[in-house]
Amino acid sequence: MDSDITFSIIKPDAVSKGYTGQILTRITGSGFTIAALRMVRLTRQQAEEFYYVHRERGFYRGLVEFMSSGPVIVMVLRKADAVDEFRKLIGSTDPATADRGTIRAEFATDVQKNAVHGADSPENARREASFFFPAIEIF
Repeated sequence: MDSDITFSIIKPDAVSKGYTGQILTRITGSGFTIAALRMVRLTRQQAEEFYYVHRERGFYRGLVEFMSSGPVIVMVLRKADAVDEFRKLIGSTDPATADRGTIRAEFATDVQKNAVHGADSPENARREASFFFPAIEIF
């Protein structure tokens, strides 16, 4: 994988509200190609492992609980400067401060239930993508 790859999750709140199709349309309409996509339901243990880097933070337990509360859509996306471009598309973590027109401004309800996750660096994008997808499944 290279710097033209990012990783994203459509979170349980957005999936349960039926926003998956609209979010995917926004993503592909913004020039991203879906290189891998899968619907999964994380177990508590898988969520703990995926978010292990945050284990010392106060929000860790709540995040693990939330992310294992329902199905999610995990995906690898491709576009030039993918990480930065995707973070612009999704907006600020807090939907109250997210720029108008971003995915979080439109579909999120609060800081935790913010509709989508986006990798914050190319290194984390590679690590996060490899948690869900073997390299052979990323096109």
